[in-house]
Amino acid sequence: MHEFEVLADAVRRRLLSVLALGEQPAGMLTDIAREEFGISQPAVSQHLKVLRENGFATVRAEGTRRVYALDQAGLDAAARALARLSDPLGQRLDALHTEVARGRRAASGKNSTKITERNAS
Repeated sequence: MHEFEVLADAVRRRLLSVLALGEQPAGMLTDIAREEFGISQPAVSQHLKVLRENGFATVRAEGTRRVYALDQAGLDAAARALARLSDPLGQRLDALHTEVARGRRAASGKNSTKITERNAS
């Protein structure tokens, strides 16, 4: 699933905003989502699964409880995807700059070879 698809859902965005405050037990996340969005516990579990599988959240067992935390990897991937959209020509311009610099070096090398050949004559 693309990062933007993960973030497109209001429930998942809300869960992430709660996780941004620190680790949270699954029960608390479920209570918040049920209260604010009127969805069932299994639906919340599915949203948490999407967050885990796409690198936005981690989970660890603490006895019988599951404790969720924000995973920076998903946020970093979303930031990179957003950066690609905000500067679509950036890579192309960087590549063009590299090619122009190569061309200048090559032209400079040919000129110095010609001068050396003339001096040798």
